[in-house]
Amino acid sequence: MVKAFSTDRSELLSFRMHSKRDPALCRDAGVHDQASERALLRRRRTRWLAAAAAGGGSHAGIAGGVLALDSLGAIGFAAALAWGLTALAAGLGAAWPWLVLGLLSGGLRAGCALASARLGARAARAAKAALRDRITRVALAMPAGARPPTGALLVAAIDRVETLDGYVARFLPARAAVAGILLVMAAAFVASPIAAAILALTLVPFIGLMILAGGAAADQARAQFTAMMRLGALFADRIRTLPLILAFQAEEQETARLATAAAELRRRTMSVLRIAFVSSAGLEFFAALSVALVAVYAGFNLLGLLPGFITPFHFGHLDLARAIFVLALAPEFYAPLRRLAAAYHDRQAAEAAADGLMALEQDRPVPRPIAAPLAAPPRIRFDRVTLRYPGEDGAAITDFRLDVAPGEVVALLGASGAGKTSILNILLGLAEPSEGIVTVNGIPLAALGGIAASVAWMGQTPLIMSGTIAEAIALARPEATRADILAAATRAGLRPMLSGRPLGLDASLDERGGGLSGGERQRIALARALLKPAPILLLDEPTAHLDAVAETALAEAIAEAARGRTTLIATHSARLAAIADRIVRLEAP
Repeated sequence: MVKAFSTDRSELLSFRMHSKRDPALCRDAGVHDQASERALLRRRRTRWLAAAAAGGGSHAGIAGGVLALDSLGAIGFAAALAWGLTALAAGLGAAWPWLVLGLLSGGLRAGCALASARLGARAARAAKAALRDRITRVALAMPAGARPPTGALLVAAIDRVETLDGYVARFLPARAAVAGILLVMAAAFVASPIAAAILALTLVPFIGLMILAGGAAADQARAQFTAMMRLGALFADRIRTLPLILAFQAEEQETARLATAAAELRRRTMSVLRIAFVSSAGLEFFAALSVALVAVYAGFNLLGLLPGFITPFHFGHLDLARAIFVLALAPEFYAPLRRLAAAYHDRQAAEAAADGLMALEQDRPVPRPIAAPLAAPPRIRFDRVTLRYPGEDGAAITDFRLDVAPGEVVALLGASGAGKTSILNILLGLAEPSEGIVTVNGIPLAALGGIAASVAWMGQTPLIMSGTIAEAIALARPEATRADILAAATRAGLRPMLSGRPLGLDASLDERGGGLSGGERQRIALARALLKPAPILLLDEPTAHLDAVAETALAEAIAEAARGRTTLIATHSARLAAIADRIVRLEAP
């Protein structure tokens, strides 16, 4: 769907999704209306962002403290300017101490800005790395039936996590540095209580405008971010399926869909920019007004034109130095708020991203312990196992029973939809049985934990990553030696392919496996399975899309790989099933 939900509705849908999983969340909080729901969601979002930012360590807090010292440098620079100019009348010798103070203050401000930027960037980098690792693990651990589209997961792990950069590196330090206003206010009060009062009074409408602008911009920014994430997910999915789109000549249809999503993002972006320009103009107006009022006050004071009743409220009439000092401090009084206003969009983007990431983490499965690698081929037993995927009416497999002896090769033969892959998914921990029990050596799989360390896997669409052929084979066992990799490649029948390439195992592959035939891809996957000394071998349609000659050759290599392992082969090929010790025929439910 291209059209975005309204911000309030999307927030409520996200909250209610969490509430369905945790009814106590609403009951304990006493949620009775939508306003309370939104308030509770905001609190949960704030806590989540604080926890995510904590992954960056203490650098963000230090960055804020360092940036607050910028106000101290501003006070020193204003003092050097004011008293340095008035001291010039007595000669350069009287002014040089103030010149030194100005140089030191300028250096302090530059150093604070640089140190804060570097500390903030370091904190953001660490926080993003920790969060991205967490989100990636959650995405990979999701059951196949509950996993969102690949494009949405990519956007979540990359774009949504990336919003934490501005939040940690810029917004959090800018928010902490607002305390510098108190330093400027105190310095102005010492010089002239009336000037300090003027700054304080103009601060009230300034803050009110920030609140109003921030609230209006937050809704639009969240809707804009949602549209951007939707476009990113849509684009990622279309790029991934580009060959299929071209094959079915659906270019115009998909182009129109992308154009509609892009137009929605453009409209949302312009709404955000309109509010940003209006709010910026308002903020600058009040900042300029405060400077003008202080300038008028200082000018009338120096001319002796102030009303007499004002005199008791300041330390005598302002002299030229103090007048210049408070006038130079006036724009610095609003500098921390300007920084905060400039970084406020980073907060809005992070909050919008947090909603989606919280929902994704809410879907994460309960962590399962990883069992120690098995020393010998195990006995695997399925006892009245039924599997229903979330959101599906029918069961993928129903009342399935199978007892596989140690070292036995069993072929699961059946048409598409018979549940062959689902059986393998249960063993891999990618799906939980709805009913029944699976045991390995008599121990329930749920109690044993994940057995991935004891499984060698080969599927019908092998994963090919950018790198060399040797690296592609060693994916199953990164610590393997060169000799082990070559031996596995030879046993898998890759010798002819390696001989035809000048670099052999060091030949480069792109992420799509360009230049490899279907059989060569399958043999690389088989070499991985051979390289991993696992007592369990699982194969999912390993000869799919191969011709009869290539299938026969690969079946012979698979028979050798299965020797001495407990093996399950999911296939619809009678030729491949013939290498098994036993054939189990499955019917579609």
